[in-house]
Amino acid sequence: MASPEKSSSQPPSTPVDAAAGDGVTPGGVQSVDRAITVLELLGRLGTASVGQVAEELGVHKSTASRLISALESRDLVMANHEWGKYELGFGILRLAHAIPARLSLVAEAQTEVRRLADEYRETVNLAVLREGVAVNVAQEIGPTSLGTHDWIGNLTPLHATSSGKVLLAALSSAERADLIKKTRLTSYTARTITSRRHLEEQLIDVAAQDYATVLEELEIGINAIAVPVRDHLGTVVAAVSISGPAFRFTEDIMLAMSEDLKAAGLTISQRLGYDPQG
Repeated sequence: MASPEKSSSQPPSTPVDAAAGDGVTPGGVQSVDRAITVLELLGRLGTASVGQVAEELGVHKSTASRLISALESRDLVMANHEWGKYELGFGILRLAHAIPARLSLVAEAQTEVRRLADEYRETVNLAVLREGVAVNVAQEIGPTSLGTHDWIGNLTPLHATSSGKVLLAALSSAERADLIKKTRLTSYTARTITSRRHLEEQLIDVAAQDYATVLEELEIGINAIAVPVRDHLGTVVAAVSISGPAFRFTEDIMLAMSEDLKAAGLTISQRLGYDPQG
């Protein structure tokens, strides 16, 4: 059946590439159907190029590109670290968080995040990797926390945060090297690691010990420790961290709690379907 996008003046072999008449308009039923198809495709494949999307939809690349751009503007789709590829964005997480879905990262982590904040009486954050930064998606402030800053939605540097180091360490060596190469290792304090070689060496230790710490590397007077959270495939999808004032949240204190924090990370991971024996 001929597409309603084509006019009678178009040659049959000409790809669909109109502007107003291609169905990519706000509220258009066809646009909604195509947008859902794009999301389903990315959900199925993990990543896809504009060409793959166009082929799946049976439209011109320019039409597919406009659809992707519209979804990207709402954070439903985002550019993948691999050039020219796209994947599902964290706008999906915001939508999923509105319902009690089993596989909602924030929903499944909330109980442990709250427990850790109550038990250690410090600030606990859950962060994910996005476009070269750590994005905080959940937070619980402990009863003795000195600050009440809301970090949800904030972007924090990977090299200067415990969560960021955990997320970096979980990447393949090639992905990690490429990301570090592209990242400006900004100095936030005198303790911030600004040497790529030094950072790489530390990340090897992070991967081996399954936790990362920072000692006043992002902010003077603040220390933190983080551990990974894995999905049903065993892939690190987030990091859960505890931070506190350096005068009481010392390196020794953090090391003493590392096993309990790793257990909390494992509990969240198992709720996401992760099987440590698998």
